[in-house]
Amino acid sequence: MRKILSIFFILPLAYSCSVAQSPSKYANTITEESSKNHLTILASKEFAGRGTGQEGGQKTVKYVADQFQSYGLKPIVNGSYYQPVSLLQVAYKVQNFTLAGQNLVYGQDFYVQGDNTDGTFSSDEIIFLGYGIQDEKYNELKNIDITGKVVLIINEGEPVDADGKSIISGSTSKSMWSTSRFKRIQELTKLNPKLILATSSQNEEMIKRMNNRGMMGRVGLDKGNVNQATRTSVPVVHIKTSLADQLLSKIGTSVNNFTAKTTSAAAQPPVIKSPVQASMGVKNDKLNDPNVIGYLEGTDLKDEVIVVCGHWDHDGILPDGTYFPGADDNGSGTVAVVELAKAFAQAKKEGKGPRRSILFIALAAEEKGLLGSQFYVENPIIPLTQTVACLNIDMIGRIDDKHLNGDHNYIHVIGVNKLSSDLKPIVEKANAETKMKLDYDYDHPEEPMRLYYRSDHYNFAKNGIPSLFFFSGLHPHYHTPEDTVDKIDFPMMVKREKLIFNTTWEIANRDKKPVVDMPLADAQGTGR
Repeated sequence: MRKILSIFFILPLAYSCSVAQSPSKYANTITEESSKNHLTILASKEFAGRGTGQEGGQKTVKYVADQFQSYGLKPIVNGSYYQPVSLLQVAYKVQNFTLAGQNLVYGQDFYVQGDNTDGTFSSDEIIFLGYGIQDEKYNELKNIDITGKVVLIINEGEPVDADGKSIISGSTSKSMWSTSRFKRIQELTKLNPKLILATSSQNEEMIKRMNNRGMMGRVGLDKGNVNQATRTSVPVVHIKTSLADQLLSKIGTSVNNFTAKTTSAAAQPPVIKSPVQASMGVKNDKLNDPNVIGYLEGTDLKDEVIVVCGHWDHDGILPDGTYFPGADDNGSGTVAVVELAKAFAQAKKEGKGPRRSILFIALAAEEKGLLGSQFYVENPIIPLTQTVACLNIDMIGRIDDKHLNGDHNYIHVIGVNKLSSDLKPIVEKANAETKMKLDYDYDHPEEPMRLYYRSDHYNFAKNGIPSLFFFSGLHPHYHTPEDTVDKIDFPMMVKREKLIFNTTWEIANRDKKPVVDMPLADAQGTGR
């Protein structure tokens, strides 16, 4: 009996020793070569910025799922690696727009302010309303019915007298019709025109500044409660002055000639004989860009789960062909999730797998408002009550402005002073081999950027799950087409991946899960 009891005591000790041995062997499966190969693919033109609702995004999720499958991770979403995220994209779409005998290109020749339901707009003539001002001292629309008409206005300036004084204000100061950006159009829409064409010297610059982003709409979670009621607002089409001059030439004037002279409100506005044809309006498109989830089952503590995540999406490709590689944001984090999955899968194959289970998640639609992580915590694959920690990886491939001229051997660790007092000692123990500077500056309670609240781990933290955010910092190429692979510091990226691997290993194999003993919002920073 004494020998049998000895065996029972020895077995747990032997098991504890097996999982407690150094994770270096498996951390070293994470290499510069493999990380660079993955990132070169994910940030390539073929993947076109990994945009939500775009072809590049579809290629990305398949790529990540293929890696998970090759490592032997379990497809836990009803036999799939994909958890479709119910998204709704609301965007203003222009199918066609013909004006002055030309087929115009939305986002290059004009832009639209509108909230109207998708529909057609046609007319054989355009009413020119000058400045479109309705004032008791100068009213270009007095006794004029423009209901259901297409109208053209000069959306800046106002009439002046020979001395350069405003006819409306009576001084050299402009009236509210000029100083209030939206006043003339707001008043004009009350008269129910069919369509407003507005020209301004600023329109060309505004079109460039929009850079097609305004055409991509907004994306949110599809809660099934979108307002499908008919939208009735009057669309305002902002056109370049060169196009307005083509129209005005038919009545013998131009934008500059009109604005250069004193005018009085005409009794009847001139009519431009020029056809207008358009199909455009707000469209609601359902998207199902998925979270990609791979499951690695633990051993004696397998019912407790750690989430290792990073968002796969970026800004995608614009209608003009500009794409955003997002090598750092967040190709680097996506690669880290894949590389950590590989390392832990190898440990499991060799009988050294983690005690706790790990969910590796490449999250969707972070750039649209942390939507993939929000959807997951609202629809968890494994109950959140069993989720003991979240490690989020978002941008770990660069040297930020703060460290550029100093020590590059660093990583920002955010979240060590919230929810769990265990997190900081865990990270510092994990750093014993990588020996980086752990920069806690972004954890300070008065840190103005509040980065802890701006990435996917926060949706887990809001649910009481101790969460860490690993980050290498901001740089001038953040959210620009210049966030490219050639700027990645791969030696440092891999070193950071190994730290995160070691941190995950420590959480996965320690006897106790991280304690929840600190508040989320009011925790005081300790790591300045």
